[in-house]
Amino acid sequence: MDNMEYKGTTTIGLVCENGVVLASERRATMGNFIASKDAKKVYQVDDLIAMTTAGSVGDAQRLVKWMQVESKLYKMRREEPMTVKGIVSMLANILSGSRYYPFMVQLLIGGVDKNGPGVYSLDAIGGIIDEKKAVATGSGSPIAYGVLEDRYVDNMPVDDGVELAVRALHNAMKRDSASGNNINVVKITDGRYIEVEDSEIERIRETLS
Repeated sequence: MDNMEYKGTTTIGLVCENGVVLASERRATMGNFIASKDAKKVYQVDDLIAMTTAGSVGDAQRLVKWMQVESKLYKMRREEPMTVKGIVSMLANILSGSRYYPFMVQLLIGGVDKNGPGVYSLDAIGGIIDEKKAVATGSGSPIAYGVLEDRYVDNMPVDDGVELAVRALHNAMKRDSASGNNINVVKITDGRYIEVEDSEIERIRETLS
C-alpha cells in the first residue's frame, strides 16, 4: 500500500453560489501499473468539510485520519465546528513541520462554514492557496483546466458545479492515461454533505459522449 500513489490523479474543487464541489477520478497507480480502479480520493473530514488527495496513499490516509480526529476534538472542546480555514491552517502546520521527511501529497480542502463556502489547495510543505473559483490538481489538470476556464461562472449553482466537475474529469480521463475509471463527486451546501450517486454521475457522462 505504501508504494501505491495517486500520482496520476485528477482532482477538482469548485466554489459555487451556495456551496462547494469536490471531485476526483478513481484510478491509483504503482508506476505504470494500474493498482486500483476504485480508489477513494475524496474524504469527509468534518460534517461540512472534505479533502481530496493526490500523491502517496499512505501519507494521504494518515493526514485524513489526523484531521478527522482533530476536528472532532475541537468540536468537543469548543462546542462548535472548526472553520474550513482553521482545518487548512492546522494541516499546513503539520505539512510544514515535516519538511525534512515530507508527506508526499497535494491536497484540496473545501467546505462550508459560518464564513460561507471555500476551497483551498495545499502543497507538500504547507503552502496554501485560497482558490476563489475553480482548481484542478494532478497529471490531468491541464485538460481539466481547459474545461473549467471555458465553462466556470461566478456564483454558479452547486448542481451546475457537479455537472462541470464531471465534464472536466470526463475530458481529462480521455487524454490522461494515469487518470481513469470512475468518478467520485461530493457537494457540500449549508447544512448538507452529499456524495453524488454513481447513477447521477453516469447520467451526466452519457450526455457528454
